[in-house]
Amino acid sequence: MTTAARGRVGDYERRGRSGLDDPERIAKALGWFSIGLGLSQIASPRGLTRLIGMPDTEQNCRTMQLFGIREITSGLGILGKPRPAEWMWGRVAGDAMDLAALGKSFNAPGSNRNRVAAATAAVLGVTLLDYLTSNELSRKSNGQEHERRERRPITVREAITVQRPREEVYRFWHDFSNLPHFMEHLESVEVLDEGRSHWKAKAPVGSSVEWDAEIVSERDGEFIAWRSLQNADVSNRGSVRFEDAPGNRGTEVHVELEYEPPGGRLGAIVAKLFGEEPGQQVRGDLRRFKQVMELGEVVQSNASIHKGAHPARPSEREELAHAQEGGR
Repeated sequence: MTTAARGRVGDYERRGRSGLDDPERIAKALGWFSIGLGLSQIASPRGLTRLIGMPDTEQNCRTMQLFGIREITSGLGILGKPRPAEWMWGRVAGDAMDLAALGKSFNAPGSNRNRVAAATAAVLGVTLLDYLTSNELSRKSNGQEHERRERRPITVREAITVQRPREEVYRFWHDFSNLPHFMEHLESVEVLDEGRSHWKAKAPVGSSVEWDAEIVSERDGEFIAWRSLQNADVSNRGSVRFEDAPGNRGTEVHVELEYEPPGGRLGAIVAKLFGEEPGQQVRGDLRRFKQVMELGEVVQSNASIHKGAHPARPSEREELAHAQEGGR
């Protein structure tokens, strides 16, 4: 932080709340700013790297994406608590990292010094605001018990009909090591003993989460219920119910999942942006489960794998010619 900035900080601190009328509101605005910036850094690292004048290298682009993950994490933490002093101080530390990266880039070959200088000035201004907000939140929290934000679990319910006998469907699902065959977000499920298992799943922006789970209730051929154990990255519980479908049409599979997303409801929204929200996952998983049980494998059309023209998808010109021939 520059000498001038430190002087302004001292003035604000001496004046107390006159500098920040509502630090909670400012913190929430900074939390949303973090999420928006982080999404931009992940989606377009090269464009942002050029915008701030840094050399357009693969390493800088990867660094930009890592900074984006940090920003989203900070934003979720800030918005998940009424007075998130610790997460705000994390933003201050992140600002220091940004300033260090900009300083390193200032004299680097291929950098645009004017743009780097402008970006540095902008980050210094944000750093000042982050520092003041963090300091005020810490002052207000001093001597008070930290409030815990109420985290209402999110429930997902989905069902599908599988044209296979109920006992067969039940046995396949009951062997949890089979689940990664059709659950795309699952990296692995390791059966530890008869009732416990270790799960590892993909999470947004290339990260992963892990937890241990145990079966809490089951009825042979009809019902399985499980829950995560303590210290799970994502607290969750769920059940799957197997019923004979009417008209001898196989088995109805009913899945109910209850989970507490990291970052609360906001975390669920951000996860949905990345296509990792469990409601989306369960619907796709059940469709793939049906294919595995009925066909022996997950079937993907060429149109879902290949882009452009291919044997299953002719070019627009060929389609037009075929249509014209059909009309003669």
